[in-house]
Amino acid sequence: MSNFSQNHKPTEIRVKQDKKILEVDFADGSSFRLPAELLRVESPSAEVQGHSPSQKKVVSGRRHVGIMGVEPVGNYAIAIKFDDLHDSGIYTWDGLYAFGENQEAIWQAYLDDLNKKGLSRDP
Repeated sequence: MSNFSQNHKPTEIRVKQDKKILEVDFADGSSFRLPAELLRVESPSAEVQGHSPSQKKVVSGRRHVGIMGVEPVGNYAIAIKFDDLHDSGIYTWDGLYAFGENQEAIWQAYLDDLNKKGLSRDP
């Protein structure tokens, strides 16, 4: 997928720092509330994802992670700066939309991975 041909375009992005939520409204009328913890532990960065699915890391201990800010990346994505200082993930519009649509399944897979590895959401 090219960075420049996104199927979904956001109309507004709001950081709710007190609730540790990123709210994203899209042009098609969809609106998602994405928890900072989910976005952090599923960061599209190489640090988390590795360079192949088998290299993906399970990030634990991020229950209380927050969002310090977001920066636009071209006209196709944002970079999110988390309060644990992770800031290398680039979240494309389509990626954010996919997080919103598949949030429950992604979250459950994350919880299952933590459980399998004996890890915790708590720091």
